[in-house]
Amino acid sequence: MIAQLTGTVAAVGEAYAVVDVNGVGYAVHAGAHTLANLKVGSQAVLAISTIVREDSITLHGFNTAEERDLFELLQGAQKIGPRIARDAIEALRPDVIRHAIATADTTTLSRIPGVGKKSAERIVLDLADKIGPVDLHGVPKQTGGRPGGWRTQVSQGLQALGWTAKEAETAIEKLDAEGADGQDVPTLLKQAIRLLGKR
Repeated sequence: MIAQLTGTVAAVGEAYAVVDVNGVGYAVHAGAHTLANLKVGSQAVLAISTIVREDSITLHGFNTAEERDLFELLQGAQKIGPRIARDAIEALRPDVIRHAIATADTTTLSRIPGVGKKSAERIVLDLADKIGPVDLHGVPKQTGGRPGGWRTQVSQGLQALGWTAKEAETAIEKLDAEGADGQDVPTLLKQAIRLLGKR
């Protein structure tokens, strides 16, 4: 199974990208947040989930291994296929989804496109014992420095709220220049929104 691809972005479409790895072009299905970080001609490292069916082999790409692992986990719930699992990661951060499953927060899970109350209850029932340790009091505080992958998460959050990838990148550069330590992703996202609100 392919778990990661490292190569040159050869093309980016509405729902896929082609990554050239040593002359072989791999078509990778991906959501808007992942695709927003890909530019034709640039190098990319994507975490990959490989889905093998009788008539096809499909690659799904993600910014992080955490997103890929959650994508695969969500499909362990009844009636949750690749499309809804990917939409879940587009709509909510992985830590939010895990927390919602652990606390049986079906209201949050129902915000996922294609998931109603019954489907949300089914996700909790099928996956609550499979998601691993979750901080039930919210996102764990960082002991120093900013959390790993904060730039990607803040960018995704801003784009989900309607800003463009370029606007998100500008806000992240400003946050980076400030360089304050010990901030969690929600706090950084709020600061980025304030910065963009000054336009």
